[in-house]
Amino acid sequence: MLGHRFFASLTIAAACLLAAGAALTQSAKPDTVPRFEPQPFWPKPLPDNWILGQVSGIAVDHNDHIWIIHRPLTLLDDEKGAQQSPPATKCCVAAPPVLKFDTEGNLLTSWGGSGPGYAWVKNEHGIHVDRDGNVWIGGNNDGDQILQFSPDGKFIKQVGKDDGTKGSTSTTRLGRPAHMVTDDPASEIYVADGYGNRRVIVFDSKTGAFKRMWGAYGTKTPTDDKLPAYSPTAAPSQSFHNPVHCVRLSNDGLVYVCDRTNNRIQVFRKDGTFVKEFKVEPQTLQNGSVWDLVLSEDPQQRFIFLADGANGQIITLARDSGAVLTQWGRHGRQPGQFKWVHNIAIDSKGNLYTSEVGFGRRVQKFKRVE
Repeated sequence: MLGHRFFASLTIAAACLLAAGAALTQSAKPDTVPRFEPQPFWPKPLPDNWILGQVSGIAVDHNDHIWIIHRPLTLLDDEKGAQQSPPATKCCVAAPPVLKFDTEGNLLTSWGGSGPGYAWVKNEHGIHVDRDGNVWIGGNNDGDQILQFSPDGKFIKQVGKDDGTKGSTSTTRLGRPAHMVTDDPASEIYVADGYGNRRVIVFDSKTGAFKRMWGAYGTKTPTDDKLPAYSPTAAPSQSFHNPVHCVRLSNDGLVYVCDRTNNRIQVFRKDGTFVKEFKVEPQTLQNGSVWDLVLSEDPQQRFIFLADGANGQIITLARDSGAVLTQWGRHGRQPGQFKWVHNIAIDSKGNLYTSEVGFGRRVQKFKRVE
């Protein structure tokens, strides 16, 4: 009986969310704006008594496999009792940091942690899978750089050097990088850098050599000067605030950057030339609204799907104008609700996947429905 009630409550919650999304869509462009329905049983239960900590990155590869990175060290004492010697409780054990799922939620592989020739990051943050299936991961603790691995977890190389240089003009050392994306045809990797620095920096993805960098509005010399706290009534900041939280590339050669606590998306050409910016929930003060974004799967990429961690929602914007088309979700722990939604990913069918940090500590799938 309890199981029937639980399933019914999930079904009702999903229906309510879908209805709300439909209502918002009707007020915008009912024939074109995507709608989504939460999939409450995705992913399937993890094996071996595993549990997730803060999930700080999510990505989809070219085979529509979903990759996540989480923070095993963030487990609370009452979540890791089975790790103690002797075990304090029946549950649980931290899952490996990197896990791969299929679209049905089956776990396909897992790996991560320090190994020969490299040191694992201190605080996992960001994951990306390139055209060849290689996996790039980052960390946002001091000294963390970018690491590249084969699909089965064999170390390939490090990009960025913890060489003692400091600041947003260093061409070698990353400053607590938040996110990365590869431009595979150009053999380049773009880094949102990050929690310590205030810039986008580009390296050769094969050699790790520095190529270029820029700050807000395309300035070639990003500043580390002390900045006032964000205010919705102040003039726009001429600098990125920390953290510079995401970087994404479009099919038509534009670079989208999440300036999180400035509540804005800034758009550039690949050489760093500033194109435009979109303000999103500009009244937001706590942690900012622009945490991550993906572009829709259609060839024109007409939509931006934005993860707004501070307000606990997903926002759909028109990519050409930045106009808000739909908003859905709220703070909470039920399917379709969020606690610090941190990252967002999209598969080839337009389904969305989200990860949550803080006390969210989970991933969710949202099926696209027409």
